[in-house]
Amino acid sequence: MTDTTPLPLAAAGATPPAKPLPKVDPKSAKTAQEFESVFLGQMTQLMLQSVQQDEQFGGGNGEEIFRGVLAEKLGAEMARRGGIGLAPAVLDQILKLQQGQK
Repeated sequence: MTDTTPLPLAAAGATPPAKPLPKVDPKSAKTAQEFESVFLGQMTQLMLQSVQQDEQFGGGNGEEIFRGVLAEKLGAEMARRGGIGLAPAVLDQILKLQQGQK
């Protein structure tokens, strides 16, 4: 005979959340992530500009043209995978501004 009674949170080793998370508009969350994506893309662009290009093994004009696209895509992927923590701070400010308008 198996007991199927759920364990209390403390007995299960889990801790209850401190407070319920506010409902977030998906559009606001997406805006915050896109902001972080653009920021990271710009930082990546600056980083790529500081790297010396090797004339013998470099990509020439094609590499120069597509460096901006590469920086943009790298920024978007970094933000999608969690980024540097900028999106939650931006989202917090968006929510504060929205609450002030109501």
